[in-house]
Amino acid sequence: MSQAPTISFSHIGIYVRDIARMEAFYTRFLGFTVTDRGDLDTPRGKVGLVFLSRDPNEHHQIVLATGRPEDSGFNTVNQMSFRVDSLDTLRTLYNGMVDGDLCGEMSEVSPACHGNALSVYVRDPEGNRLELFIDTPWYVNQPMRVPFDFSLDNAALWTWAERHARALPGFRPRAEWVREMTQKMGLA
Repeated sequence: MSQAPTISFSHIGIYVRDIARMEAFYTRFLGFTVTDRGDLDTPRGKVGLVFLSRDPNEHHQIVLATGRPEDSGFNTVNQMSFRVDSLDTLRTLYNGMVDGDLCGEMSEVSPACHGNALSVYVRDPEGNRLELFIDTPWYVNQPMRVPFDFSLDNAALWTWAERHARALPGFRPRAEWVREMTQKMGLA
């Protein structure tokens, strides 16, 4: 790529030992609002998740995830996430991950649909997980994750993503969810 892609930092997920204690810290001390919570089956077992935000336009800015070992020799940061400006940009970045000059420096490239976002996960050269994503115009209850196929053109991918999201619990327009969170956060 001749020009750097347009991205912005969005949110971070961290592994924790005591999720209730960490939730209390972030909500009481830093004023975050719990926007969602739940369990997700992963290849490493069930993970409890609490999603936190201070911005009604951001579903979450911090994700607390159970599973941090008492004596951990691994990175406790679950992921670093970056919003991109379009599906075309996400596709370009994905293509670079699987076919570009630096593809050998990355591992575990994984497109995922969350209903409210289309994401690509990848590990950097030292194994830190990154997420590059775009929001969809819909909200669905979280956590939710299914793979999607980048061989679909943009129109077909958006059609698939909407059909999939409409079948999920909590489906509604994102703008409606934002209004609810604005009120819940006391910003209305």
